Amino acid sequence: MSLFDLRSLSLLPLVALFAACATKDAAKTVAASDSTKPIAAAVPHQMTIIASDYKFDAPDEVPSGMMTVHLVDNGAELHHVAFVELKAGKTMADVQQAMKAMKPDGVPPEWMVDHGGVNASHPGGGMSSATQNLDAGNYALICFIPSPDGTPHFAKGMVRPLTVAASTDAAAPEPTADIVMSLKDYSFTLSKPLTAGKHTIRIESSGSQSHEVQLVRLAPGKKAEDVPAWVMKPNGPPPGEPIGGVPAMAKGSAAYITADFTPGDYALICFLTDVKDGKPHFAHGMIQQVHIS
Repeated sequence: MSLFDLRSLSLLPLVALFAACATKDAAKTVAASDSTKPIAAAVPHQMTIIASDYKFDAPDEVPSGMMTVHLVDNGAELHHVAFVELKAGKTMADVQQAMKAMKPDGVPPEWMVDHGGVNASHPGGGMSSATQNLDAGNYALICFIPSPDGTPHFAKGMVRPLTVAASTDAAAPEPTADIVMSLKDYSFTLSKPLTAGKHTIRIESSGSQSHEVQLVRLAPGKKAEDVPAWVMKPNGPPPGEPIGGVPAMAKGSAAYITADFTPGDYALICFLTDVKDGKPHFAHGMIQQVHIS
């Protein structure tokens, strides 16, 4: 073995030591670099549903967790999308059968659990949005709004299945709200007055039965009570413009909406049928007019 070989061999432990130190130092550098790199916060999943007369164009499956749903109404009529969670192993066949048996002013069976969704904006391209948590499971997307002939849209085919699959993504936090709206039997309670500008509202269902909120920007000179009267008999121009909200939510559930309020008068309305006497909730006083200056 040459002198060069011997020297090379004698340097091997030192070279290995330097290499190990360099690797450790590099790892420390990378670790330090990684620790200072900002980690992007998880955000809600996004889902767009296109409504027309009379069907929904929507994904077949979405991940569980916080979900922002955008509803675009491309129809000539008002539409909303109500999320209904199916319990007790029920299927869309059961939903179809229940819908056939249900009267226009009826209440769905208990295994169809009201899970919010997005309430109506104006037809012809209007969009409204809402954010809420979706647990893994099977759902039905349903439009309960009736046509001018009195036939509810679900009876015209506006029902669609949705599978919510368990997600492995990091859980997104709930949106930050600056106002809380509580839906009770039979009133809307705001944590503070609505003012002009952009607000994110947390909507909580705290009554003994399901409730909804439909927001309407009233036309000049119109009152909140003019809206359900027009819905029952839509003669002449509508008394206001629907600007979203959340359909039926079971007790204990919550959702978020963000809206930019301009000065004027607004109506908050619950159109749901009462489980006790079959009257709409607005007939029990669940209708409120709000003035924003």
